[in-house]
Amino acid sequence: MALAAAAAVLAALGGALWLAASRFVGLRAQRLHGSRDPSHMHGKTVLITGANSGLGRATAAELLRLGARVIMGCRDRARAEEAARQLRRELLGTGAAEPDARGVGELVVRELDLASLRSVRAFCHELLQEEPRLDVLINNAGIFQCPYMKTEDGFEMQFGVNHLGHFLLTNLLLGLLKSSAPSRIVVVSSKLYKYGDINFDDLNSEQSYNKSFCYSRSKLANILFTRELAHRLEGTNVTVNVLHPGIVRTNLGRYIHIPLLAKPLFNLVSWAFFKTPLEGAQTSIYLASSPEVEGVSGKYFGDCKEEELLPKAMDESVARKLWDISEVMVGILK
Repeated sequence: MALAAAAAVLAALGGALWLAASRFVGLRAQRLHGSRDPSHMHGKTVLITGANSGLGRATAAELLRLGARVIMGCRDRARAEEAARQLRRELLGTGAAEPDARGVGELVVRELDLASLRSVRAFCHELLQEEPRLDVLINNAGIFQCPYMKTEDGFEMQFGVNHLGHFLLTNLLLGLLKSSAPSRIVVVSSKLYKYGDINFDDLNSEQSYNKSFCYSRSKLANILFTRELAHRLEGTNVTVNVLHPGIVRTNLGRYIHIPLLAKPLFNLVSWAFFKTPLEGAQTSIYLASSPEVEGVSGKYFGDCKEEELLPKAMDESVARKLWDISEVMVGILK
């Protein structure tokens, strides 16, 4: 029995090491294949929500390397400032906020709480007053399978943050994006959208709440929003695309309880099979910066390639209805 258990552990370790090595080589090949111009994003301003950790931080770091001026829209300003200091040290070897001669872009921190429509409006008001252009908006922030909670405005937290907060943010910034065209909107969704449905009779989950289903529903809403927005932006030279990053090792799963005895195995599995934040961020970076997707809009991507959607994510009548109801929920007046 002990020998069998030891053999199983050794096999798992061997498999993990092999997979990790192959993924490292694959990521290196992917980044070299992209052969990104280190100054390609010079002069462009990019707003990334939730940029202080995980996917958002990795996306910010790479776009800074490409020369972009990156605005970090984050709920916790202190944590965002610390993340910004770390990024500046990593990229510049200094605490300076300004770009240096090596072409690294400027980094700006702004407070944005997507669980508060008041905060979203204040953020957009300030940004529109101070920023002359916005070339890329990356709706990256999210909350994952939390216990039942409500936003400041009384919305179920996952639907409120993942969909409604970004819905209002995007709509309030559309004018600036249009005046900055050609510009891009990038929406981070999840493959887990497949397990969600839009229940118009209980969008706020007051009749029943399942944290997994509600996360999937919010990610399905991201896709429907993207497709409807793409229709509305036709002819404006503003594109919008949605992506899934895969399974990534981030703090998004902070509400997931792992039994103490299972944590070593979970950590091994996540190290071997989950993407790093940099790997997971590749599609966001690609959609934000690559000339290959210039003019492409309304599409769903994974691993920097277009992928097919389930029919429920392409239902135009549901997308239009969700848009109309979302406008009412966030208080946008026609």
